[in-house]
Amino acid sequence: MPPIGLLVKGIHFSDLYINLSRTRYPSLQAAQAAGVPTINYGVFLNNLINFLIVTAVLFVVVKQVNRLRRPKEAAPTTKPCPYCCSDIPLAAIRCPHCTSLLEVEGAGE
Repeated sequence: MPPIGLLVKGIHFSDLYINLSRTRYPSLQAAQAAGVPTINYGVFLNNLINFLIVTAVLFVVVKQVNRLRRPKEAAPTTKPCPYCCSDIPLAAIRCPHCTSLLEVEGAGE
């Protein structure tokens, strides 16, 4: 929390509270020592900011791990038939779906 404390010029979130009595107290500790009912919203803000920081860090870590575990692209093993657009093996010379005779790559040389 120190960087956030610098941004808000030294305000300590844990010291923020709403006094439910009509008497003024200089700090949360003084109000609690007097037994005054208070709403400690600063503690909630601290916990909320800590939660958001932890979830952001976990999101980045999980995203990077998933990126590293992604399988590599394999070389294609099929090609589309130019006549019926079905997937056929790369070495095929005749389409098994439409029985069209296919041009063999490198055969015209």
